[in-house]
Amino acid sequence: MTLELYNSLTRRKEEFQPLHKGKVGMYVCGPTVYGHAHLGHAKSYISFDMLARYLRYLGYNVTYVQNITDVGHLTDNADEGEDKIAKQAEIEKKHPMAIAEYYTKSYFDDMDRLNCLRPDISPRASGHIIEQIELVKKLLEKGYAYEVNGSVYFEVAKFAEYGKLSGRNVDDMLAGARVEVSQEKKNPADFALWKKAEANHIMQWPSPWGMGYPGWHLECSVMANKYLGETIDIHGGGLDNKFPHHECEIAQAEAANEKQFVRFWLHNNMVTVDSQKMSKSLGNFITLKQVFSGAHERLTRAYEPLAVRQLVLNSHYRSPLDFSDAVLFAAQSGYEKISQCVQAVRKQLADATEGEIGKELAEELESIKTKFEEAMNDDLNTSVALASMFELVRLTNNLLENTDTNSATLTAIDNMFTKLGGDVLGIVKDEYQSAGTDDNLLDGLVKMLIEQRTIARQVKEFAAADAIRDQLDELGITLEDGKDDTAWRRK
Repeated sequence: MTLELYNSLTRRKEEFQPLHKGKVGMYVCGPTVYGHAHLGHAKSYISFDMLARYLRYLGYNVTYVQNITDVGHLTDNADEGEDKIAKQAEIEKKHPMAIAEYYTKSYFDDMDRLNCLRPDISPRASGHIIEQIELVKKLLEKGYAYEVNGSVYFEVAKFAEYGKLSGRNVDDMLAGARVEVSQEKKNPADFALWKKAEANHIMQWPSPWGMGYPGWHLECSVMANKYLGETIDIHGGGLDNKFPHHECEIAQAEAANEKQFVRFWLHNNMVTVDSQKMSKSLGNFITLKQVFSGAHERLTRAYEPLAVRQLVLNSHYRSPLDFSDAVLFAAQSGYEKISQCVQAVRKQLADATEGEIGKELAEELESIKTKFEEAMNDDLNTSVALASMFELVRLTNNLLENTDTNSATLTAIDNMFTKLGGDVLGIVKDEYQSAGTDDNLLDGLVKMLIEQRTIARQVKEFAAADAIRDQLDELGITLEDGKDDTAWRRK
């Protein structure tokens, strides 16, 4: 079975074949860096990180480009309002580029913790002003754009296929346009390629039309074409960017180059919180740093970053993800089951005797691998792929409990965890924290604290008991209460 992806442009699954054999050019709309990354970012960038990983697993040479928007993204996501970064700069009383630098670093720190591999190229919009001006000039020369009072707009009526990605009709868009749309435009649906900057606007550059700054849509078309060519294999982004952002990207690039801009458009769905859209105004906006620290009223504890990754992979990238503390807690438990199994395999592997893997077990492992690949080939069905990983966990735990497993068997299992769970899904680590040489001392100290906690619970000093558990949790020790006793383990 070959890889099939749902193409938003054609609205159906299609067999993926790259433009150039063995090579894939992939562009994903990156963040606008005016705040810390949130759960919506996790949904999007884990999804496309997993796609890049799987393409490489299949043997493709992937060039993954993900931009950084550090200018031009206005507060209404179109042509009106303030620049989002400039507005945040006013709030924090810093230079806009200081804001961009700070939140870019914050973004990459969060993505690193989620085990999202760094893109091959992370271009910044502000570093490609010359190329953007050249594209605007080209569109003016071809008659697709017009200049008014120092701003340049794309005339959508000149591009017959405008709306083909979103399925929107231009006439309907014009009829339903708001009355407050800029009077500079010939039609309300026209969008800005270059905006005139007011004298006090900090982020502005010289152009043939005066001092100004690029339109948000223009930036991505330019950077995608610069690094991946005039036609690229895959363009990804959030569902909320399909219109107007991606629709405008298509119009600009195809009007200028007279070639298909993108062969496969992929869009990930949104994150909701307790079935409500995640929004600052609703008070349910949760940053990744809050999830990692537990510093949010909707969270009962701090969560490991890879538990967030597990949560995202539990759902399909095209399905909405409803976030709650309960579902994240379940994802944390699932992640720990896989991690504990991998660590148990590697621990036994260090002292295992030589031998050969049995034919029946080899067939079972191959069956799990086949199920995994079939799921991933079916438009990246990660929830089913994860089910095959848990099948591998059950098989492995049964072997470890009931047989004297040899090194060949353990190596085969470890390799499968590493390739499928690590290389593709990104939830199995290459290395886990070693228990060290002071295990006996640590075990004695933790058991002493467990005994104190047990006594506190017996005398109904539950606050003290909870404090012991919480302090151990902060130190990386998890307590597991059983019917007769309490066990402990490292996170």
